[in-house]
Amino acid sequence: MPAPGEHHPAFEEYCDCIFELAEDGVEVIQARIAERLDVSRPAVSEMMRRLVAEGLVSLERGIALTEQGDALAQRVVRRHRLAERFLTDILKLSWAEAHHEAGKWEHVISESVEDAMDTLLGSPTTCPHGNPIPGSGYNEPATVRLADHVAGDGFSIIRIPEELEFAPGTLEFLEEVGLLPGQSGRLIGVSGDGNLLVELDGRTVEVDPFIGERILVTA
Repeated sequence: MPAPGEHHPAFEEYCDCIFELAEDGVEVIQARIAERLDVSRPAVSEMMRRLVAEGLVSLERGIALTEQGDALAQRVVRRHRLAERFLTDILKLSWAEAHHEAGKWEHVISESVEDAMDTLLGSPTTCPHGNPIPGSGYNEPATVRLADHVAGDGFSIIRIPEELEFAPGTLEFLEEVGLLPGQSGRLIGVSGDGNLLVELDGRTVEVDPFIGERILVTA
């Protein structure tokens, strides 16, 4: 049973999902939640009813977190992203492994362990994919989508949105080709089949439009 002041992991998972969809600029509707969590729409409808009863979600103007729900979501997201940092920076797990494991850790990390991890890691401001860690005071620079960047100009990758973390095989691809936060490159143009052509460290990498329209970069 959850301790006083805590919530069932299912409530945490849904609040986390709503928070991250909104963070990525994805319309927060039941269909998107069902897709992200890989559950049925009737299951989402039932959970929305329970979350409203718990005071975590409001349905007055679409699906939105209440102040209480937002606080819960930020706590869960913070622990998830700190766990990803620990798993990649300290334990040297791959991005995909770390994302999967952090999804479990986010529900069981205590406040004291969270503080210890933050100290050990040097109080990071983002997860390995560049997404802000709530409570870290991170201020993201002005960004554009990679697909909207001017061909021929250089760029620096800032963030790999959560939406891409849930696309099968995407984290593995990004890590393999080196499309990582902090990596610099140049947008060459578009291939005949619509893929973005990106130059990284003297290599040409083809990037699917779905990825190119979501990766955030600066000039």
